[in-house]
Amino acid sequence: MQLNYVIAILDRDKRDQYSSILKALKLNISLTMLGHGTATAQHLLLSGLTPTQKAVIGTIASPENTRRLIRETKLKMYIDIPGNGIMMAVPIKSVGGAATLAHFTEHQTAGEGTPNMNYDYELIYVIMNEGHSDDVMEAAWPAGAGGGTVIAAKGTGIQTSQKFMGMTLANEKEVVLIVAKAANKADIMRAIIEKAGPETPAGAICFSMPVSQVAGLRVLEAKEE
Repeated sequence: MQLNYVIAILDRDKRDQYSSILKALKLNISLTMLGHGTATAQHLLLSGLTPTQKAVIGTIASPENTRRLIRETKLKMYIDIPGNGIMMAVPIKSVGGAATLAHFTEHQTAGEGTPNMNYDYELIYVIMNEGHSDDVMEAAWPAGAGGGTVIAAKGTGIQTSQKFMGMTLANEKEVVLIVAKAANKADIMRAIIEKAGPETPAGAICFSMPVSQVAGLRVLEAKEE
């Protein structure tokens, strides 16, 4: 089985345009989360910019539909030009049963074989206490991160007064998504843990996932779709 979780990070006012592309390709299963860019208030003030509100849209697609989706988004939304958003495809290793697979693959056929998990880019997923995304990014930037997107989240199954290894666990969380070169991943994650990790007020933990295709970064892609 080969399926991808395709994530698009776009300005919020482009959600409807992207949704129309998904509908045309019959990719109807999607999840939209709201977030914002990681530029600090000081950086925005110095640059004369305003905070950028983002939509993070995920959908399940076969390898062929992943290529079609990225190609259509390049043609219609110029996603390959920096500033118009980012797209990435994260290979799905397994799904929870035949019914889930059938639900995900409606109108499309999953590819055969086991997905490759070694690629040039990775998605670093950082979970931290609310209000500490700047701490995480200030650790990540010098280590090679180009930027990130912040999503509001909430912890479950814990009480604010609970402690784990002497640290207070807070319910209110933030998630930062960072797309990075695989060669820089270890340095970025190490810097985040050292400067904003579980023993700090940020309480950050992080993990990474491989990215098989990417568009919208300032890179020369090996293959044009």
